[in-house]
Amino acid sequence: MKPVELSKRLQAVADMVSVGNRVCDVGCDHGFVSIYLVEQGISPRVLAMDVRKGPLSAATEHVSERGLTAYIATRLSDGLHNYNIGEADTLVCAGMGGRLMQRILSEEQEKTDSFQEMVLQPQSELEDFRRFLYQQGYHITEENMIEEDGKFYPLMLVKKSEQTAPVPDRIACRYGPLLLRNQSQVLLRFLKRQERIYGEILESLQGQGLSDAKRQQRFTEIEQLLKECRIAISVVEK
Repeated sequence: MKPVELSKRLQAVADMVSVGNRVCDVGCDHGFVSIYLVEQGISPRVLAMDVRKGPLSAATEHVSERGLTAYIATRLSDGLHNYNIGEADTLVCAGMGGRLMQRILSEEQEKTDSFQEMVLQPQSELEDFRRFLYQQGYHITEENMIEEDGKFYPLMLVKKSEQTAPVPDRIACRYGPLLLRNQSQVLLRFLKRQERIYGEILESLQGQGLSDAKRQQRFTEIEQLLKECRIAISVVEK
């Protein structure tokens, strides 16, 4: 049978998992990341979980078709509710909004803290999500950003920190402290796009006139975002 081929985004997620670690894949969808991790010898065992019966059923079928039922277990679960401490070393959580991911991590704090590492790929609310991680005593040890089909996907390797680390400033939380420090060229392309979008919004607001208080407030907000975006660009380009 032909090996599973992952999208660029999911490949980057799989590449962050430490070799030899057992994995709990929350929000496993159709199970392709779980299958890839086992077939490539990255993980000896995977627990694939999803809150939706449809995708989980598909994942179970795919695992069976490839003869991997001894290595991959599927389980219906809302977040980590049906996970038992000690079943995995790495938590993979990808393809969902930052607010939902924050809920999953915080609802079962003891379970979350039990993982050696977490591979996380939030798709929204990134500034608040990164701030949450640091406030909860986690440390981002690795960051990457993938561009696929015109969309940008940040992902991070996160570990529990024995020492409390300071929360990065707002710009670093928004765009990624390690992406900025490592001068990620994918991040730079994202920032250039954001710079253009913010500029277009400002032009549009100016064209409509700023007499309305709400429109003026919106103009001020976008102006500040543009300023901070350009600060981030200067950090990456220097």
